[in-house]
Amino acid sequence: MDYEYSSLSDVGRQRANNEDAVLIDAEHGIVVLADGMGGYNAGEVASALAVDLIVRELRQWLSVSGHRASARDVRRAMEICVDLANRQIFEAAHTHAAYAGMGTTLVMAVLRGDTLLVGHVGDSRLYRWREGTLEQVTRDHSLLQEQLDIGLITPEEAEHSGNRNLVTRALGVEDTVLLDVRELTVVPGDTLLLCSDGLNDMLSDAEIADIVGAGLTLDACATRLVGEANERGGRDNVSVALIRAHETPKKSGVIAKLLRK
Repeated sequence: MDYEYSSLSDVGRQRANNEDAVLIDAEHGIVVLADGMGGYNAGEVASALAVDLIVRELRQWLSVSGHRASARDVRRAMEICVDLANRQIFEAAHTHAAYAGMGTTLVMAVLRGDTLLVGHVGDSRLYRWREGTLEQVTRDHSLLQEQLDIGLITPEEAEHSGNRNLVTRALGVEDTVLLDVRELTVVPGDTLLLCSDGLNDMLSDAEIADIVGAGLTLDACATRLVGEANERGGRDNVSVALIRAHETPKKSGVIAKLLRK
């Protein structure tokens, strides 16, 4: 399986600074997106620290482990890296007054052959587009999702709720954090979308699906997603990372090449 990648992050129309961070390591199949929170520039610090540390440590581990690592090994490595990032953010928030209360949501993807490992904390999401259907792979850690789960509100009411951005889990808030991880199989033609809530707060899943399924290049798709979110008001920073799967071209052997002559 071959993968292509693209990402775009924008401050939006109503924020003074961008507290989102996105980092892609295409060589090792790592994509990490974080949406920071906190006063002043603390959110920027938390999200940048998270993506930088996780990608750096995971890259180093994958470089050493190589193809010997099982999906279970990769999952454990993801959990360890997120735990390290959580502890660093938590300690910084409690030792520097300017960073008090900072934290960040997180969504990450690690691709190994045709296996996708998805990890997330908070309400940053990963969607999968496959054969005309967009599926939300992650499940938000948010008050709104909990209200939906127990039937306190309907999906229609949720669209207009004032609790949309209240997360129940984030890096740096407590000294430990639980990373939810799912393992999925990728097939050629799949498109994966990682995003901060600045996208799905502005666009419905149906509208996101229309753009992702429009046959655009990944760069054009990222630009259109961010642009549409801003056109709708851009109330928050908006960040996207896109991954598209392609079947690896088969290499012809020497005999096959000779037979074709």
